[in-house]
Amino acid sequence: MRDDSSLDNTVFDASEIHTFSITYDEAEYAAMIETYSNNADKKWISATAVIDGTTFENVGLRLKGNSSLRGVSAETSGEDIPWLIRLDKYVDGQNLDGYTDFVVRSNSSETSLNEAISQTLFAEAGLASQAAIAVRFSANGSAEVLRLVVENPNDEWDESQFDSPGILYKAEADGDYSYRGDDPASYEDVFDQESDKDNENYTPLIEFLQFINESEDETFAAELPEHLDVTAFASYLAMQDLVDNFDDISGPGNNSYLRWNSETGVFTVVNWDLNLAFGANAVPGATEQGDRDGEIPGSEVSGPGNPPEGFEPGDTPDRSGGGNPPEGFEPGDTPDRSGGGKNIGLGNILKERFLEVAEFNELYQQAAADLRAELYDSGRAQEVLDQWTALLSDHAADLVDADTLAQESQSIAAYFTATNTTEPSGGESDQ
Repeated sequence: MRDDSSLDNTVFDASEIHTFSITYDEAEYAAMIETYSNNADKKWISATAVIDGTTFENVGLRLKGNSSLRGVSAETSGEDIPWLIRLDKYVDGQNLDGYTDFVVRSNSSETSLNEAISQTLFAEAGLASQAAIAVRFSANGSAEVLRLVVENPNDEWDESQFDSPGILYKAEADGDYSYRGDDPASYEDVFDQESDKDNENYTPLIEFLQFINESEDETFAAELPEHLDVTAFASYLAMQDLVDNFDDISGPGNNSYLRWNSETGVFTVVNWDLNLAFGANAVPGATEQGDRDGEIPGSEVSGPGNPPEGFEPGDTPDRSGGGNPPEGFEPGDTPDRSGGGKNIGLGNILKERFLEVAEFNELYQQAAADLRAELYDSGRAQEVLDQWTALLSDHAADLVDADTLAQESQSIAAYFTATNTTEPSGGESDQ
């Protein structure tokens, strides 16, 4: 796992505010939007990017998101768009401090503190995560706005996070963890291979999905450690509950990566998309099934709020007004996967079966207790929050109102002292 001190004095050094400016042809932008509006195809266009004072010509620029892009039009201001910037798309070897890809996230709160803090805490927990930085962002000469930029999981990211070779698969919004047979074509709309793309290989993924879906309960309990890093998965689940993230692998966006270790044959579930952490509501206008990336350009969104009265980490909070579970949903329900396996409900077969096994549930409970002690009770999470809050207060006061910054920081801090719980959301031990 990467030592995050290696990010010091690089573009992903979170101790400073960075500057990103992009310039592109308006006609190419309009054509890109039209293409996406017609068939949801995300075309690349060429742009110039100036990052922390260094100019990069002919970089790749494309939309980043899915249902989050529903409101985008040619009139949408570029500074509000969720972008993927790829420095080496058209110029081989072009990079900044070894990084080629930058995901420009649309804010899920005015400060994006909830996502920034969550990503940092996942890294502190020893889990694979994406570095996040606060950015002054502008497009085609616009005024600067505060945005969060995170790493894009790719080959370089994979090598920085894992010591052994393997393959990284991204779960898509319209999919789930169901088994669709042994034809790789059946998984084209469900998972994308994001690393080692020159050697496409879906066999390990298919075999893993078959095991978690079709194995008998006794076999699942006995053999899961041969297929999954169960310790890391227990910590993953515990962290999702500690940061109160509604939109994890069992949420509406199917947000995760699966990473296969080619030496051991074991998978690791990798976190992705934390902008609904700390109780942030789904954005207005998103479907009841939620928003894939939580990114609707130009939308005002409900930021993180104080934990509801009586909240205990692991609870499923009431998010009326945005991203509610379907009527009648109970935590732990298995989503209806009729009609081609679409993720039209909430739930995840791996999470559900994992928490039903007493031994694995105990791993989760222990991870939750340990991580709460290490991150919350120790004061470490508060230190991280204070550092980010001070950074924005000292260097981005012109981009975010002081009262808003204080409110959003305080509402996150309230989670660090909320009552503890040993009951995971989405499962119970009955085996």
